[in-house]
Amino acid sequence: MEVDIIEFKAPTESNKALFIWDLQAGYSHAYIYERVSSAFSSFGPLFLVKVLPNSPSVSPGFYSLVKFYCSRHALQAQRSTDGTLLFQSTPVKVRLSTRQAPFLQFDNQLLSHSRCLELANHCLGFNGWSTRIINLKVLPSDSLEEGQGHEASGRSQEVSGRSQEVSGSQTTLRYGCLLELSFPQHGVSTRGVAVIEETFSLSGPAVCMQKHSKLQRWVRDKALVHAFSSVLLILLGDGRVMVELRPGDQLRLEDQPDEVIKVNELVTEPEEEEPADLAFS
Repeated sequence: MEVDIIEFKAPTESNKALFIWDLQAGYSHAYIYERVSSAFSSFGPLFLVKVLPNSPSVSPGFYSLVKFYCSRHALQAQRSTDGTLLFQSTPVKVRLSTRQAPFLQFDNQLLSHSRCLELANHCLGFNGWSTRIINLKVLPSDSLEEGQGHEASGRSQEVSGRSQEVSGSQTTLRYGCLLELSFPQHGVSTRGVAVIEETFSLSGPAVCMQKHSKLQRWVRDKALVHAFSSVLLILLGDGRVMVELRPGDQLRLEDQPDEVIKVNELVTEPEEEEPADLAFS
């Protein structure tokens, strides 16, 4: 029986990428994107879909880049769609990549929060997993720098019943979150932890409340991403999906991560560069 393993990381293998060209110019970019996504997602969850206009040196039209999490899904999609009409009046060409193109490289980075949810829901269903917050709290702003148990420097003030460190008019607010990620149908659970902070100007209670709400949401999202990073989806040839975990100890909030995520360092998912020197099989 064929078995494939999907991690909650950006896929790096070239045999998971497809190139589709000969897409007609009579359709809008948005329409082609929707139809390509719909057609190829029927074979398995997609990490990436891009639709780009042809080079001026060739006939008008578009081509598309599709990347799967699973190489078996990519191969099935290529064999099933190459030479078909797909959604237009002329056949399309679909090829597997033969080497890793720079614009498809993501350094095996962890998936974003939204992509973790998308992948989990696609493979396991909306009721196939659940989360539970074990601990969510404000942490001393120097706890990772000088060790726990040290008194925080600077003066402390209470904002909505929570303490935060203030230096002049600048306030540093740090949140930690520990949550449990469970897969009830598989009898599997794991934990994720994250710490996130932001330094901002203290300009009134409303600003503080907004910052607390925002950091609580972000630290929960980051802890869930961390929890998913230990999960392996085992795809069996008969269509069943199993859930396994990487070996590792359970976490407590006291076992804080080595890196504190600063809000001003948070970035959206990287933009893919324009492709060049494509290679197909």
